[in-house]
Amino acid sequence: MKVKTRIFKLISVLLILVVSACLGCVGDQAGDESTDSMENASGNASAGEGETLAVFHAGSLGVPFEELEAEFEAQHPGVDVQREAAGSAQSVRKITELGKNADVLASADYALIPSMMMPEYADWYAAFARNQMILAYTNESEYSEEINTNNWYEILRRPDVRFGFSNPNDDPAGYRSQMVTVLAESYYNDSQIYDDLIMNNTGITLTTQENGTALVQVPASEEIAPNPDKIMLRSMEVELSSALETGEIDYLYIYRSVAEQHGFKYVELPPEIDLSSLDYADNYSKVQVEMVNGEVVTGSPIVYGVTIPKNAENPELAAEFVKLLLDEPGQQIFIENGQPPIVPAIAEGKDKMPEELQPLVE
Repeated sequence: MKVKTRIFKLISVLLILVVSACLGCVGDQAGDESTDSMENASGNASAGEGETLAVFHAGSLGVPFEELEAEFEAQHPGVDVQREAAGSAQSVRKITELGKNADVLASADYALIPSMMMPEYADWYAAFARNQMILAYTNESEYSEEINTNNWYEILRRPDVRFGFSNPNDDPAGYRSQMVTVLAESYYNDSQIYDDLIMNNTGITLTTQENGTALVQVPASEEIAPNPDKIMLRSMEVELSSALETGEIDYLYIYRSVAEQHGFKYVELPPEIDLSSLDYADNYSKVQVEMVNGEVVTGSPIVYGVTIPKNAENPELAAEFVKLLLDEPGQQIFIENGQPPIVPAIAEGKDKMPEELQPLVE
């Protein structure tokens, strides 16, 4: 009897172990299925996130757009704002000539949007901020203690002074630097300023048209051929900022906002020539710049423009980004970065804008 009892107990224990093992297998399988389900759910959640917003913008918008990016991504978790900074004309050509997709295009010259993009690539734009041209320098610049509003062009003439500006074929700051220098001739009553600073050191030419308008003609970029001992030329004006910081150049034609954002000193030019004031719009229009592609730009007050290109892959998100830009948070960002906002923004093609943007423009 004792043997039978032991055998019975042993069998019972074995049965319990077998059942427990089976239940463990079922539990492990259920756990695996649960884990798989969670991973799939997580994968699906990730697939729903990860949207990107492609923003092409002028180099001089780099700092405020970096702040707009941070604010927008905070408001839209899972959205990645991917910015490409370049000269404004270059940014437009990425869309119109290279076939790149952009959800937002912001130019340092609003006029490039109607002239280069409408109606094929865009059907509206909003002018949203202003700026002005200045001459930036540092404490290490040659003659930094002498330069002022009245003698800056004389300082640039000196043989041991090197200055920079961006390529007029690629960047509005580049052709605006030409306009400022031409306008300086009449303001300071010195007809040799442009010759001495630009024509004698590059392949860029200046002629007077029959109507009295000065026409600057810019050759192909490789034919601009700046004298390296006198001028540094780059595609985008912000690319020259590091050269100013390191002392490779002494002075730089640039926007006031960029100078302030980088902590540069600068010569504030007279409003009659700095392209900042609506009061002198007629005076600015006396200068035109013809780029190598045949496009002619007439001098006018500096005004930034934004649009959502027709090839935008995320037009709804793009509209939300532009809304942030045009509304009070964006306005404050531009105020803090030295680019006074236009309030309300001025629109062309307002009826074709996304409905949520229309109340923010006139």
